[in-house]
Amino acid sequence: MAGIKPPVDLFCQSVRIVWKGIQIAGVSDLNKDDLHPELVSRLLSGGVDIDRMISFLDDLNSGRFDHAESSDAISIPDISHPSIVDMTRSPSRSMPLAAARARFAELSIPFTPESVGQVVSEGILFDKDALERIGIFLYPKAAYGVLNGGAASSYVDIKKNRSLAGPLFDRYTALFERLSEECRNVPKGITPAYINPDGSSGYSFLLMKLRMLLEHKKRYRELYGSLPELILPAFQMTSVHTDAAIATAFKEYVLCDELRGLAHEIGCPSIEIFTESQTMMAAITHSSQGSPRKIFDCAHGKANTPIPLPGGHGQNFSILAPIYRKLRESGVRWVWLGNIDNMGYTVCPVSLAIFALSGSGAAFETSVRTAMDVKGGILVSDAKGRLTCADIGPAISADTVVSLEEAGKTVLFNCGVGLFDLEWLCPRLDEIPYKLPLRVTDQDKDSGLYAQAEQITWEIIGLVENPLFFAVRKDKRFIAAKLLMETIMTSVPPTQESLSPEIAQVSHLLHDGLLSLLEGEYGLVRQGGRLVPR
Repeated sequence: MAGIKPPVDLFCQSVRIVWKGIQIAGVSDLNKDDLHPELVSRLLSGGVDIDRMISFLDDLNSGRFDHAESSDAISIPDISHPSIVDMTRSPSRSMPLAAARARFAELSIPFTPESVGQVVSEGILFDKDALERIGIFLYPKAAYGVLNGGAASSYVDIKKNRSLAGPLFDRYTALFERLSEECRNVPKGITPAYINPDGSSGYSFLLMKLRMLLEHKKRYRELYGSLPELILPAFQMTSVHTDAAIATAFKEYVLCDELRGLAHEIGCPSIEIFTESQTMMAAITHSSQGSPRKIFDCAHGKANTPIPLPGGHGQNFSILAPIYRKLRESGVRWVWLGNIDNMGYTVCPVSLAIFALSGSGAAFETSVRTAMDVKGGILVSDAKGRLTCADIGPAISADTVVSLEEAGKTVLFNCGVGLFDLEWLCPRLDEIPYKLPLRVTDQDKDSGLYAQAEQITWEIIGLVENPLFFAVRKDKRFIAAKLLMETIMTSVPPTQESLSPEIAQVSHLLHDGLLSLLEGEYGLVRQGGRLVPR
């Protein structure tokens, strides 16, 4: 992509990777000289970009974030809402014939709507096969992004995992201990995404995503004969704490046959990815200390001791802004964005086609919440009747969610997968950080009284005028792993006679879905006790 150049001598010819930092302008009058040198040193060692932090405090104290629209939950939308597309059956899309012809022309689709769709009285109907053909044709105008910055610290936390699994935890103790040692202090993206039938660790989340992209490029080549220079490029947001380890993993991945063999077969780089890295924020002073807010500097009662904290994946709209803009300049129109730890997050030509034909600014995936969906957001309607995402914990309590379900409401859980039209997104990148709700929450912990500020990616739903929602099957599109026990119970589901029948049922459903994905989307086959490339 023009303007983004790879480092010199990076790995080999079969890889195109971009690693560059983000520069933040607009620093306030407060600068590093106003901070104690010991505090500065500890902030820097914790991965905090001090200029970014000072700029944030300046914006916070001046009220610049006060214009962010609230996404407080008011009600739960019915699944029959006109903005929700049911993808759980065989999806289809109808539209006026004249509108379809105009949209095909705008998107430079070289075949007519009538050649793939069925003309009906109200216009034209595209069935699943037609939508798939349209979506695959649009691959050169699409990019695939992952939020890949998380370390596996909370992922392997014993207390959190035991809380999820309850009495089942003891049944998996030996496996949990082995895998937790393998995952501890490692970016989650390069930890095993599944467990093989023989009990060995499977390929990593990141390696599987890269292989999945090659499989889809292969589908395009089989259908249209050749590959354009740019097709389904990947991009990611790492963090200052995970970036180096992920870069090292790429050096190994570019040489592995799991990617190189398939890339050689279809004639493209084995890895094509662009990267920006997210720095840490710092804890700020507690609300009881009034305004202006400052950097919290007395953790555990020790002077000039800060607490580095993540600022939330909602920062991707500023961190990844250079990539979004360069992709648009290169002819990419739509970008997927999702979490690295969701094995169901794959390229979907059908949803791409529906989205491209709709003209919507953004689309998001949801599925009916299950007992295993405890960390993330749900779809709600705010005070203005606009659909948005409310994160369980920061925005809506877990007890409230359970009460809604007990009252008979169908709660749609956010799958953490979005599709954005860059024609909509790019002109708004500068304003989104100030319109996205900023969650500043007071904390009372052993380290002291302080506050944490974060932004949640999916609350951008509330900023989209005409968002589209795909109601998907969890076992097809949302096999997430926020905790290690989720990965274990999906790969090695508990018996139906377990003490938690609801979780056992979900585990078996996800297990079948995982195997289907590994053999389909990721191109693996079972050989002995392992899953290997076909």
